[in-house]
Amino acid sequence: MSTSFTTLHTTVTEETDRETDSERDMDLDILKAGVVGDSAKPVVSLTNINPNSTVTDIKKAIHRQKKSLYPERQSLRLETRGKPLADNAVLKTLDLQKGRVLYVKDLGPQIGWSTVFLAEYMGPLFAYLISYTRPVWLYGQSASAPMSYAVHAAAICWSIHYLKRVLETLFVHRFSHSTMPLLNLFKNCSYYWGFAFYIGYYVNHPLYTEPYFGKLQVYSSLIAFLVFELGNLSIHLALRDLRPAGSTERRIPMPTANPFTILFRYVSCPNYAYEWYSWAAF
Repeated sequence: MSTSFTTLHTTVTEETDRETDSERDMDLDILKAGVVGDSAKPVVSLTNINPNSTVTDIKKAIHRQKKSLYPERQSLRLETRGKPLADNAVLKTLDLQKGRVLYVKDLGPQIGWSTVFLAEYMGPLFAYLISYTRPVWLYGQSASAPMSYAVHAAAICWSIHYLKRVLETLFVHRFSHSTMPLLNLFKNCSYYWGFAFYIGYYVNHPLYTEPYFGKLQVYSSLIAFLVFELGNLSIHLALRDLRPAGSTERRIPMPTANPFTILFRYVSCPNYAYEWYSWAAF
């Protein structure tokens, strides 16, 4: 009986000690990710860290000591080549028994998602409209040739599409990540701007000929384009409502009272489906 009581008392004491240890402030060494062996030296050393701190709190603490590593530029992990830790992960729930070490990967210069999207979408608008004005330096002496009604309709559709994208970026989209690598800005803009100018050059060319079925084809395609753009907007609004402001929550999308959202029942990404239909009409 005495032995059993002693064993129970010892077990309870050990569990209590572990709980107490988990609540004590701790010191953390932050090492550079990707470096293996004894050559890994601390990027920073953090002291008196509350175990209830989140990964975001740790990133901010690192930034206070190393100004070049702002939080969005950091990726923290438990192992040098491990998976990135979620920003809302709590320190005391992580396996930090092996020396209380975390590894940080420098993601390089970052830029906001909304900034990238605005640059991506404003560029094509201006690039296309430059060719729509038919500058002499682009088309030569034939630049003054009469412009078809189909060319005007195309310019209206193009402007509606990219103005919609800009306004959605400002007022509709909610991003799960605040930043992306700065290099993506140049890659994405090169693609969007380049193809916009390429398409605009031929659609607005003085030698452009009207469609085979004439006005019937142009105006029916114009109506279809506007309907599909409205469908795309409806899906974006429905997706926006699935993610509360300021969160990264992801819910399963379902059709709403808006008839355009019925496409959720048939395709995985109805916003892209509507966009594909829009460009087919264009």
